[in-house]
Amino acid sequence: MSSNTTNAAQAGIGLGSAIAVAISWSLHKSIVWAIVHGVFSWFYVIYYAVTRPGGLDGG
Repeated sequence: MSSNTTNAAQAGIGLGSAIAVAISWSLHKSIVWAIVHGVFSWFYVIYYAVTRPGGLDGG
């Protein structure tokens, strides 16, 4: 892995955390819930996708 990629990955929050925070904020409008869901990251994103009407296939 190149040093630029490694440095970029260590610079901030991960993609999963960013998606989880965005989903959480749009649903709850709460900073506390956004932080909690950001910690759970991809687990929350997958949970959200599975529990939505239509599930993962969107149908």
